[in-house]
Amino acid sequence: MRETTLERLKRRLSPGCVYRRSELAPFSSNVDRHLSALVAEGTLIKLQNGLYLRSRQSTFGDVPPEDKKLLQTFLKSHEFLVYSPNSFNSLGLGTTQLYNLPVVLNPKRHGKLRLGERDFLFQRRRFVPKQMTKEVLLVELLNNSKRVSEEWGRLMETLSRKLSEFDKDSLKKAARLYGTYSTQKQLNQLLGQD
Repeated sequence: MRETTLERLKRRLSPGCVYRRSELAPFSSNVDRHLSALVAEGTLIKLQNGLYLRSRQSTFGDVPPEDKKLLQTFLKSHEFLVYSPNSFNSLGLGTTQLYNLPVVLNPKRHGKLRLGERDFLFQRRRFVPKQMTKEVLLVELLNNSKRVSEEWGRLMETLSRKLSEFDKDSLKKAARLYGTYSTQKQLNQLLGQD
């Protein structure tokens, strides 16, 4: 029996992978109809317009995609860094709040966006750090001062006392590359360079 186009397309889909409509179009004569059929039968889950997940099953149901795979496909890039604002608590500055909205630093997108069942806060940066060091994390804390649910004056007092625990050169570089103008100004004041 001859294999249909839909069956061939389905065979190309790997469980747990995220696909863009444009990636699948070359393998279908009517990609929208085939995608609709695959969503209807439960093979694909529509995460957002033009973004689909080939579901992977566990004993508890559908397994969500890995953030890294999801974001790479969505952004069409490897140039991003995801972190949780909960990481601010590891700086030892007295922050205690818990947040459930991961932040995605990237050069393209800005704003809160839902991908599948998960919300992300995209923040555009001209330069994206390769990794999250404590100096970069401090710069991010200062960049997000309006979003942080802490008593800011007390936090800044603690920071001025603990500033020696950070590598000054790395902090200056992180502020220059990733900090807003306000963050750079605050750090210059704290470092006595204003």
